[in-house]
Amino acid sequence: MDQGNREKTTYLAALAYLSEKDNQNYQITGITKDAKKLGDQAQTIILQGASMRPTEIDGVKIQSVFDLPLYSFKLEIKRRWLPKKEEIDLVFRDYPGEIFDELASGIYKPVHQEFIDECFVKDVVGCLLLLHRWDRGGERFYSQLMKRFIDLMDNRDRSLDLRLAVAMSKCERGELWPGRLDPEIDLFKVHLPRTTSILRKKIPPQNLRFYAISTFGILKRNDPRPNRLDELGSEHSVLREPPKWEPYGMISPLYWLSKGKRM
Repeated sequence: MDQGNREKTTYLAALAYLSEKDNQNYQITGITKDAKKLGDQAQTIILQGASMRPTEIDGVKIQSVFDLPLYSFKLEIKRRWLPKKEEIDLVFRDYPGEIFDELASGIYKPVHQEFIDECFVKDVVGCLLLLHRWDRGGERFYSQLMKRFIDLMDNRDRSLDLRLAVAMSKCERGELWPGRLDPEIDLFKVHLPRTTSILRKKIPPQNLRFYAISTFGILKRNDPRPNRLDELGSEHSVLREPPKWEPYGMISPLYWLSKGKRM
């Protein structure tokens, strides 16, 4: 989940984009038609210097979460010392950001109930929570949202068996990038201390991990400028140099959510 609507869509597109790249540690394969289409959009939209559209159905805000496509991927983890690859099935639904804005405000609509029902069903092992604000207003919003989210977990009897991977997205920003190696200490406790405290008090330690993610990444190792530019007259971002697109930190939280252990 993420307050920023395009942030989630761009994250999923970046995940689909990784399926086209060679990596010695993992391989991602789009399974469903929608997942493959998302990979095509990464190539034809993001790599062409444009931004993804927010979650909509034919240009109209969705009325039901079941109107949204399910994106299914297969993640294969390569281990040199293991004869067989680890395989993980990943299924995503790109919920519109307004759901989380309204949940934080205590507004409940039928679409919220559908989201809650799907999010907390017993065969869901975990949730990836993408937080992209680190200012004072973000702290107020996220602390309120986490309280409501945890209450919903309690009401659905999921407070003890649902894993939460909480990620600071947009960590390519200069003020965040140096803290990516120990995100709980150097990002969350510094920028979102109240939100971090609420999560630590309410979620069992074995079910909570903090991560740093950057969908856009940086230009290169010795040039850690964000590979991101803000669109003129818009709060949305595009790639600064598309040929150097290297998303950061995408896989580790997904592996932990599935396996309950570090990658």
